[in-house]
Amino acid sequence: MMHAPTRKPIVRFAPSPNGLLHLGHARSALLNWRFAQDHAGTFLLRIEDIDRERCRPEFEQAIFEDLAWLGLSWPAPARRQSDRFDVYRAALTELERLGLVYPAFLSRAEIRTLVREKEESGEAWPRDPDGAPLYPGTERDLPADRRAARIGSGAPFAWRLDMKRAIEGLKTQLLWQEAHESGGDGAAHPADPAKWGDVILARRDTPASYHLSVVLDDDDQGITDVIRGRDLFEATAIHRLLQEILGLDQPVYRHHRLVADESGRKLSKSDADTALAALRNGGSTAADIARMAGIGAELRPFPSPA
Repeated sequence: MMHAPTRKPIVRFAPSPNGLLHLGHARSALLNWRFAQDHAGTFLLRIEDIDRERCRPEFEQAIFEDLAWLGLSWPAPARRQSDRFDVYRAALTELERLGLVYPAFLSRAEIRTLVREKEESGEAWPRDPDGAPLYPGTERDLPADRRAARIGSGAPFAWRLDMKRAIEGLKTQLLWQEAHESGGDGAAHPADPAKWGDVILARRDTPASYHLSVVLDDDDQGITDVIRGRDLFEATAIHRLLQEILGLDQPVYRHHRLVADESGRKLSKSDADTALAALRNGGSTAADIARMAGIGAELRPFPSPA
């Protein structure tokens, strides 16, 4: 039998309004909602709308409609990340003061070309847990005057975390608490952010990446339990590192299994997978969605990922 948390949990569902919600989103939202209900906690809705080019008001409205149709409610107004750009910039400034970020000017195309040339010559190139090649770090030690000149010229760049320096500054072993999606305190899991290399924390025209904004918002909203998909399991190492550096609270993490199609591929907005609105318009009920998303009275906790 699963034990209830020792404190009233605060959980959040944090979709991006860059497309319509599908069954995978429904699973995550319903697990968060059920966890809050089961433990007399609070369910929050956060709109992750940092990407102002792709995020649209009509998708945000659709999120509200879909969640309400599923029977979910949350304290109003829902938080929007676009209202917190100053907070993200301040955190980035602090990381810059600590000497832990640097401007990187290589474009994605230039990185792909460099990696392809190395691999074609027989040299193995390290990749992150998602399979993307690690940033080469060639600009990590660029002299200050050259950095300033490049920035002053208007060259596009991204702020990257100096991963090696950030890890060297840790005073303790980096761990996170991984628990079952439905309850229990779980066990400590070692975090290895070095697997990700010098990750992007912001771009010139975007004040924060997902990694930076999510830890700042979770801390500010007092999130006690982060219930999200297993596709973000490895990324938790980055989040724990940023929490340590910035002095932020650490929630308990509960990574749930993903909803996949018949071929085993996880559902995605970009692949135009069936939206909740389309299923609703086709006659599905909220109970049908819960069943299709793997949520029901028969739901039982499962072991956390190894």
